[in-house]
Amino acid sequence: MELLINIDVPDIAGATRFYCEAFGFVIGRRLGDDFIELCGASVRIYLLLKPEGSAPFPGAPAPRSYAPHWTPVHFDLAVHDLPATLARAEAAGATRESDVLEEPYGKLVLLRDPFGHGICLLQFNARGYDALVT
Repeated sequence: MELLINIDVPDIAGATRFYCEAFGFVIGRRLGDDFIELCGASVRIYLLLKPEGSAPFPGAPAPRSYAPHWTPVHFDLAVHDLPATLARAEAAGATRESDVLEEPYGKLVLLRDPFGHGICLLQFNARGYDALVT
């Protein structure tokens, strides 16, 4: 089994620029004008051009929206240098949704990409999630 992450965006060029500048991802393959593979994370990430207001699937209860949102499923990026990654992400267009938080497992900050998607940056301390094991 392999995990892939698909991110719907209304602007494929802008999203490619953002994710490459913010997190150092690189284009793997261009799969047409509306489908970009990004490499550089432990999973492949695919940017999919999906217009604002389009239906995510036939009969969807609401059209696709890129207003700021936080979904129950989002992704965390575990980084080695949270301050540097945060600065690059904000310079590329991310919006900070929280202060840098100190957690038992390390540092965490919540962001929103330019398309409304929630992203967490986290930098583990020496114990990482083992600090939460009871």
